[in-house]
Amino acid sequence: MELAYYSDYAVRLVNTEEPVRGKDALTSVEAVRDLFGASQSAARRATDSDVTRFRSIRARLRAVFEAADAGDETLAVDLLNSLLLEFPVSPQISGHDFRDDDGRPLWHMHLADHPSNATAGYAAIAAMGLAFHLTEYGVDRLGLCEAAPCRNAYLDTSTNRSRRYCSDRCATRANVAAYRARKRREADLSENTGLAADSTQPSIAHGERPAPRGR
Repeated sequence: MELAYYSDYAVRLVNTEEPVRGKDALTSVEAVRDLFGASQSAARRATDSDVTRFRSIRARLRAVFEAADAGDETLAVDLLNSLLLEFPVSPQISGHDFRDDDGRPLWHMHLADHPSNATAGYAAIAAMGLAFHLTEYGVDRLGLCEAAPCRNAYLDTSTNRSRRYCSDRCATRANVAAYRARKRREADLSENTGLAADSTQPSIAHGERPAPRGR
């Protein structure tokens, strides 16, 4: 398994909250367990106490994305390093569940955590995955959706570093909003231009005839 895969752990956790909309999906131990995906053994360690702890880690991970999105590379790295120091992992070679045609293990790198609780385990994997993604692709590959009021986190894997939105839905919504705004500006400009043209015509008092044009 690619170590950068674990960066999705960070994105999933950060996006359980929509601060601008005042929405928070991380309200129960079941929501915490869902974040682990297929790693059910790790999910079973979660308790009600992890809800609050997960929210704390979420805020720290969002701060990494915010710093990266603002172009402050040093701050993004410093914030991520603090998480790596607090929640260490041990990279290990693993071959479970993957076999080649001859039945031999397909060896790959795996992150083994040694957590005191579910939050520590998740935070360690999320931080390490995000660190691998950052160092492999660059800090500017960590972004926050530009489609207000979304601001979901995303990892830019485009070939030309052009991603600006967390999903196709947000991209479509932003494009529609931009199109409508452009049409409004064009309509306003057309109306104002028409008024300006009218104002250049000479005024004629009631009952007067226009002066004849010179020949």
